[in-house]
Amino acid sequence: MSETAYLNGEFLPLDQARVSVLDRGFIFGDGVYEVIPVYSRRPFRLPEHLRRLQHSLDAIRLANPLPAADWARLVQDLIARHGGDDLSIYLQITRGAAKRDHAFPGDAKPTVFMMASPLATPDREKIEHGAAAVSVADFRWLRCDIKSVSLLANCLLRQRAVDAGADEAVLFRDGYLTEGSSSNIFVVRDGKLLAPPKDHLMLPGITYDVVLELAAAKGVAVEVREISEDEVRGAGELWLSSSTKEVLAITTLDGRPVGDGRPGAVFRLIHQAFQDFKRRVMRQAA
Repeated sequence: MSETAYLNGEFLPLDQARVSVLDRGFIFGDGVYEVIPVYSRRPFRLPEHLRRLQHSLDAIRLANPLPAADWARLVQDLIARHGGDDLSIYLQITRGAAKRDHAFPGDAKPTVFMMASPLATPDREKIEHGAAAVSVADFRWLRCDIKSVSLLANCLLRQRAVDAGADEAVLFRDGYLTEGSSSNIFVVRDGKLLAPPKDHLMLPGITYDVVLELAAAKGVAVEVREISEDEVRGAGELWLSSSTKEVLAITTLDGRPVGDGRPGAVFRLIHQAFQDFKRRVMRQAA
């Protein structure tokens, strides 16, 4: 099956999808997005993703063009048009095309775009050996809770990791952990799982929530609070989480081993719990 996209009420081949050069997403980065994993042709935690989408739209003062039921129907329609069991759905809404002016246009119609790609989760080697990360000062804006299409700062931060031969950049602001360039970050110290609090300095991750739920269910002590850079550098374990990376251990930071340089026992417990949880949820949805 050929790649199919959804654009402004129409399904069409991805290579034929076009938007105006005056679209405010193109001119200003004035828009928001979501990435929704699909397992066994079923979207994972779709209501939670749609609630986060609504939060982002509210934050930029853009009315949601569709009710939740219509979003769910469109996601299912897009899945039906693609082969493969596991997909990544990209959904983007911008304020639409208008004369270039910083102020919001009064009559622009939002641009709604969706596409699906194969879901590339970490391979077995990466799960068994972990990822490499570098530390970088977090120089992004102060509304990181908005899943904005304005991602230049994140791209620059991620490129710092790529240039160093690493997988991710771990970000610090004023001496405290915020998140990764495209992930949430967790710390394990003395068997306790530490997570930065949800605030304006980090994206409220859907997988972040799943990790905390699974840790509580498995009896792992959890503390949500500010985490100092020293605590990160002295961590026994360090993880990242995202909708596409799921849960992945970070085993080196700035070229130095995290703990003993291997994925730790708490990570292995939660990673397996995540895989079991995912399979259970997908069976229940069948």
